Amino acid sequence: MEKTMKNLMEAFAGESQANRKYTAYAKKAEAEGKLNAAKLFKAASDAETLHALKEFEVAGKIGATSDNLMDAVAGETHEYQSMYPDFIKDAEEEGNRAAATVFTFAMKAEEVHARLYQEALENIDQTEEVFYYLCPLCGNIEKSVPEKCSICGIPGDKFIKY
Repeated sequence: MEKTMKNLMEAFAGESQANRKYTAYAKKAEAEGKLNAAKLFKAASDAETLHALKEFEVAGKIGATSDNLMDAVAGETHEYQSMYPDFIKDAEEEGNRAAATVFTFAMKAEEVHARLYQEALENIDQTEEVFYYLCPLCGNIEKSVPEKCSICGIPGDKFIKY
């Protein structure tokens, strides 16, 4: 069973990465006008998501919503406090400004995500509907449409409503 659990989590990681990779490939194919390839990449991306979700479920990694929120807070906190600062430092030392910018945007957004997850945990029984707005450039999430993104500066009317 120990090998199977390790294999489930390795498969989950691989399928999750394939999902994102194929999503990126689909966007590139669309930009190049290669619509059939874009559709195939999108379908494959969705298939990889199905695989990943089932593997994660079978591994017993999906708990009660409160547990899932606590896990999300911990993961996002690790990313903005430990992971991304080190990545930014490395990118700056190597002179890779594009990577440093991407990592900085992600780090700042992850801090917001951690705060929002914590807030959701503290208000888990709230029944009033809450809307979230995603910045399509940096991944920042707001609870109302801002004039402009506080992280990357993109105009608020570009945000996607959830």
